[in-house]
Amino acid sequence: MPRVTAIIAAAGAGRRLGAAVPKQLLEIDGRSLLEHSVRAFDAHPGVRDLVVVLPRELAADPPAHLRATRKPVALVTGGERRQDSVAHAFDAVPPDTDVVLVHDAARPFVTAGMIARAIDAAARYGAAIVAAPATDTIKRVEVSGTSPVVVETIPRETIYLAQTPQAFRRDVLGAAVALGRSGVEATDEAMLAERAGHPVRIVEGDAANVKITTAGDLDRARARAAQTMRAGTGYDLHRLVEGRPLILGGVDVPCERGALGHSDADVVCHAATDAILGAAALGDIGRHFPDSDPAWTGASSIDLLRRAAAMVREAGYAIVNVDVVIILERPRIAPFIGRIRDGVADALGIAVDGVSVKGKTNEGVDAVGRGEAIAAHAVALLGRLVSRP
Repeated sequence: MPRVTAIIAAAGAGRRLGAAVPKQLLEIDGRSLLEHSVRAFDAHPGVRDLVVVLPRELAADPPAHLRATRKPVALVTGGERRQDSVAHAFDAVPPDTDVVLVHDAARPFVTAGMIARAIDAAARYGAAIVAAPATDTIKRVEVSGTSPVVVETIPRETIYLAQTPQAFRRDVLGAAVALGRSGVEATDEAMLAERAGHPVRIVEGDAANVKITTAGDLDRARARAAQTMRAGTGYDLHRLVEGRPLILGGVDVPCERGALGHSDADVVCHAATDAILGAAALGDIGRHFPDSDPAWTGASSIDLLRRAAAMVREAGYAIVNVDVVIILERPRIAPFIGRIRDGVADALGIAVDGVSVKGKTNEGVDAVGRGEAIAAHAVALLGRLVSRP
């Protein structure tokens, strides 16, 4: 497996955005553009080392997240042009590196798949770039008078829109950097590699792998992040015993037997709690309300659900909807579903039309089917709340 180093180019000022801070420090979804990009490569199993190119003032006092990466990070001061910055970074690449990736920090939506495809193609062919095929009709124009004039229509199947990461065998990028240092100017390293005589392959990119250049780009990226959805599932099962109440969604359902548990053993709330916590990657009910803690003895599970919903919101998510299936032989829960939905919706802080509750039997199969236990499954959908810089 090749040793791979990723260069993150983040030395630009981003003047077209008109922001008070460098573009790479602007936030989407609570993290800077720089952090999004660094995290993508730091998390990728195919990348061994990182080189981050920063403006002089940032290199002298880097953001905290650059000191908390899992992989080694070298910080380099950028140059006057992009190609100068990448050349400085190339000098910091470990000498036994086989493949070097170059990625613009202003592309925060790069995926693991794009990184892997670029690495594989560079290792095999020498140079490759992530690119997306053009989908619109392409016109070549000449500027004449007050408006451009179409000269020809270019077949769009021959046009690809270059993105990053771009990937190179070390020797290929070395030749490209040397050509740039000799005085040849280019808009990216792939162009220098082409001029140095190295064919550059295309690997599949994505129109969503956008570069943040203007204020409109930033607004659209934030809106996209705000619409990110997360799903989670939950499951709970309790034995049914005499002398216990049967509580479902905070509703006391008349029954000769109730659920046995450390709290009130409300399977609806327990399953829903696990579903919303899971969607937000916050663990499960046992982590936050362990049955080893006397504080939760006999606790109201509708209260635990309310507490879990607050944790989810604090983590930056809105609860969109929850769907619960109760599996119970008897009694029939249809007469109680309206009240159960009301209680769960109130605990979650959402409208009642965001809560679905259904009752099923297990057709006599296993402990639930024999009436010895009750179970519930739940699915929750969360939406990421809008983050503000």
